[in-house]
Amino acid sequence: MTRSLEGRRAIVTGAGNGIGRASALLFAREGAKVLCLDRTAEAAEDVAQLIVAEGGTALAMAADAGDEAAVQGFTQRCVAEWGGVDIVFANAGISGGRPPIVEQTVEYWNEILRVNLVGPFLAIREAAPHMIRQGGGSIVLTASVAGLRAGAGHSAYAASKAGVISLAQTAANDFAGTGIRVNAICPGRTQTAMTKFIFDKARANGTEDKLGHLTPLRRVGMPEEIAEMALFLASDRSSFVNGQAYAVDGGLTSTHPFAMA
Repeated sequence: MTRSLEGRRAIVTGAGNGIGRASALLFAREGAKVLCLDRTAEAAEDVAQLIVAEGGTALAMAADAGDEAAVQGFTQRCVAEWGGVDIVFANAGISGGRPPIVEQTVEYWNEILRVNLVGPFLAIREAAPHMIRQGGGSIVLTASVAGLRAGAGHSAYAASKAGVISLAQTAANDFAGTGIRVNAICPGRTQTAMTKFIFDKARANGTEDKLGHLTPLRRVGMPEEIAEMALFLASDRSSFVNGQAYAVDGGLTSTHPFAMA
């Protein structure tokens, strides 16, 4: 059976752990050549080695996904090594913890916006010219249910992810007629390195069984489940899907759940 990403060239940021790691592995299993990016060289290399060990093709680079020169560098690397870029999964992001809004500084906001929103913008800007020359491509952005409504993240993080959703919508229209599709994924609470502190705190308090209890599925998500949506949006299976933001959250945003802390 033909694999859904056979021969495609993919860039995945934040590939060292969590959703990015699961997606890089899944993309490779579906036939893509994957450039694995992470701030930590060891984490990126670990994923690339796993892909190669499974018979796939991968490269690893350490890069700050919110740095202009770094984004230009890894995009150029993909094109130089493999002749183009067909898929970009701009997944890298930071949470910044949960300080009260009255204690947040401008520097704090700038850093979250730089990584979470400017980073995806740069990934789009750098990859798009190559995709246009090729006749199209798929760009997938990691947003969050926190970008849909309040209650799932603090103000700076939520605002950055709301921006990512808008970026997917506006970029999809900017590239009308080029064959480029841009979509976003809005994960609910998922067990990743970013959310580790939440899970650790719940375990310490003996409330781990309550994590995800506000969703109809009564559980949290796993990175592999988000990766399946990334694969769908990256592949031709979603050929008529563009400018959308998909919640993958166990049903959390189907209602307005609320619980006292």
